[in-house]
Amino acid sequence: MTIPTPPPIVVVGSLNADLTIYCDRLPLPGETVHGNGFAVNPGGKSANQAVAASKLGGRVFLIGAVGDDSNGNMLLASTAGAGVDISHVRRAPDTATGVAVISVDANGENNIIISAGANGTLTPEDVAASIEVFQGASVVCLCLEVGLATVEAAARLGHDAGATVLLNLSPYAEIPASLADLCDVLLVNAHEASLFLGGTAVPDADADTAAWAPVRAKFADRGLHRVVVTLGANGSVVLDSGTGAGAGAGDHITRIEPTRVEATDTTGAGDAFTGAVAARLAAGASLPAAAAFASVAAALAATRKGTQTAYPEAADVQGMLA
Repeated sequence: MTIPTPPPIVVVGSLNADLTIYCDRLPLPGETVHGNGFAVNPGGKSANQAVAASKLGGRVFLIGAVGDDSNGNMLLASTAGAGVDISHVRRAPDTATGVAVISVDANGENNIIISAGANGTLTPEDVAASIEVFQGASVVCLCLEVGLATVEAAARLGHDAGATVLLNLSPYAEIPASLADLCDVLLVNAHEASLFLGGTAVPDADADTAAWAPVRAKFADRGLHRVVVTLGANGSVVLDSGTGAGAGAGDHITRIEPTRVEATDTTGAGDAFTGAVAARLAAGASLPAAAAFASVAAALAATRKGTQTAYPEAADVQGMLA
């Protein structure tokens, strides 16, 4: 019996070296605290999402840039080792690989500062040079750790190829209507959702689905008809504006319950969620089903230190869903 080859997922964006210090608590402004561990790990939102999707069964191509340095070597080895096709990741001469400086406290919470490095050299021309990987793609996965022009160029190629364009609106930035129009699925956390909607309050974690109807409508007014809002340890909400005549708002709002775990390090858990959504959409799952699967994947990732090395395999997630 021949096993069908899954349609490709194209991830366009960032690769960073994560410089992580573990500490009992995060410092206040102007304060110095003692750390109790340090690690250099492969990261970057796009590389993380690509690795997560690949480990969960996706056939993934990554388009990006790294410097000609040891951090670039580490990132290429990590992504390729997870089964990601890295033939479209460019070496940027005389430019350092991007880095993220991360602090993680005893509860697994973190704060992060990124320096773009080689990621800042990724251009629409790089995307155009990789046009062949977009042909037949099922999902194009994007974030905002590279320039908006590059993101929009990738979204345009994905849209024109008939792929589902998935945009993780992180790190938060205002996006033009031309980019929003190309996106099939928007993935945001509660804070990003509020910013995108001009300060609209997002319902509390224990609010019922009816409370999300105005939020769903405001996203639809901005041209975003399929949105996943993540709520950290409180799960997520899928907002689908649907086109069925006479359908009530509640029919288009699905609450995804959280997966309860003891968190060790939440760094990259959101990327695990995004990569898992991409993998399941590429496999033909509905958006609510993809979000439910991603909830488990992200929770499992938070139980281990690091990012890419912490990401689960599909069997791990299926075991918790069973």
